[in-house]
Amino acid sequence: MKFLALFLSMFLCSTAALANLDINRATQAELERLKGVGPQLSSRILAARSSQSFSDWEDFRKRVSGLGPLQSVRLSQQGLTVAGASFAATDSMLTPLKKPVRPSDAKPWTPAP
Repeated sequence: MKFLALFLSMFLCSTAALANLDINRATQAELERLKGVGPQLSSRILAARSSQSFSDWEDFRKRVSGLGPLQSVRLSQQGLTVAGASFAATDSMLTPLKKPVRPSDAKPWTPAP
C-alpha cells in the first residue's frame, strides 16, 4: 500500500511538473517528453535559446525552423509555455491548414460490384 501511494505521488508530481513547462527553462530531456518533440527538434530549440531566451510564441516559431501553428497548438495543449504564456492560435493561422472541399474534388459514391 505504501508503495502504491509513493508511486502515485511521484506520478502526480511528474505530471504537474510537465503541466507548466516553460521553453526558456526546459531541459532537453523535458522537451523530449512532449509528444512531437524528438532529439532533432529539442536540439534546434536549445541551440536557438542559447543565444537569447524566447520572448513569446511568435519569436519561438520564427527562430525554430519547422514549427508551425498546428504543432504549436499541440505543444501548448501539453503544457508548454513561452515566457509563461500558452499558444493562442488565430483563425488566420489555421485557415491554410484546412483544405477546402470543392464540389469538383468530391467523387460520387458508387456501390461495390
